[in-house]
Amino acid sequence: MQLKSLKTTLFISILALPFSIFAALPSLPQPTVIIPAPPALTAKSYILIDQFSNYVITEQAVDQRVEPASLTKMMTVYVVDHALKDGKLTLADNVLISEKAWRMPGSRMFVDVNSQVSVEDLLRGIIIQSGNDASVALAEHVAGSESAFAELMNYYAKHLGMVNTHFVNSTGLPDPNHYTSARDMAILAKALIQDFPTTYATYAQKEFIYKNIKQTNRNRLLWRNDLVDGIKTGHTDSAGFCLVASGKKDQMRLIAVVMGTNSDDNRIDETNKLLTYGFRFFETRKLYSAATSLQKNRIWMGKENEVNLGLKDDLYVTIGLGQYDQVKSSMNVEPIIKAPAEAGAVLGTLTVQLDNKTLTERPMVALQTIPQAGLFSRLYDSIALTVHRLIAKVTA
Repeated sequence: MQLKSLKTTLFISILALPFSIFAALPSLPQPTVIIPAPPALTAKSYILIDQFSNYVITEQAVDQRVEPASLTKMMTVYVVDHALKDGKLTLADNVLISEKAWRMPGSRMFVDVNSQVSVEDLLRGIIIQSGNDASVALAEHVAGSESAFAELMNYYAKHLGMVNTHFVNSTGLPDPNHYTSARDMAILAKALIQDFPTTYATYAQKEFIYKNIKQTNRNRLLWRNDLVDGIKTGHTDSAGFCLVASGKKDQMRLIAVVMGTNSDDNRIDETNKLLTYGFRFFETRKLYSAATSLQKNRIWMGKENEVNLGLKDDLYVTIGLGQYDQVKSSMNVEPIIKAPAEAGAVLGTLTVQLDNKTLTERPMVALQTIPQAGLFSRLYDSIALTVHRLIAKVTA
């Protein structure tokens, strides 16, 4: 009986303890997102960037001038794609192979001089086999000469914002005035993927047979990493071994550029390190879609009373894996908006933050044009706006 009485007394005593004692107990720590330092590569320069958010995960010497070698052919294909888009040629067109194209040294598709080869086959010969002969043949067909084609290459490079790039040929054979940078190659890769997705699919093909000669794609990451679907290798004695690679997982597409390694194995290994690091420790999320109303605001003196605000482009962010729930966004819109307001007019700012650090800021724009109202409606709104301002001043 005494033991039972003691147990009862202890139980009652515990119940009598103030709840604040339990509230004061330390809470369990929130799980920490651990992102290790990026790998250090044995390369002259490199960059790892997300296609959609444009977020640079890691980089080194990205604006250093380097030789592109056969990475040049990415721009060769890009120029040809524009010619196809503009209707200046078709994939079925036949191209006459000149003696210059036929005699090109280095990697080749093995086209015959004075033969006719389709644009489609020549594109495959460039993308999969890295054919110098195919590159010169298409350059001459599009622009009349390789030097004239190089002018087109430089035009598109400037248009894309490749500020550290200059081309003098379509193949990437060494020349003192033929150069690029890791950042510029990433810019070009993004444009290839975004502007011409049908052609980009060819970069994932592992082999191409022409004249009963089977050649395999030099990008051996296509066999080693299932996420990889492109893009291009390059090599000369002076440039070293280079690779631009891209892969996609969920909403994330990464582009890795590695310039100036010392072997084919090394460029494959180093590029795979970058992609593995990016996919393992980061994620990309789409936060908002372009031209979607995110907020409605009062517009004064217009034919309509409200204007829809949104973004011109889709908004993606790249963050550490597991950090998505901590991402916050805020909208700061002009307090007084007056008509007329043209579609696309900047009327505010959307800010995305993580841990009180700004990830990105985007202008918020009018999604439709709101013309001015008639004279009577404008007069009425003018009086109402004056009252609105007085009330706001008093209550401030």
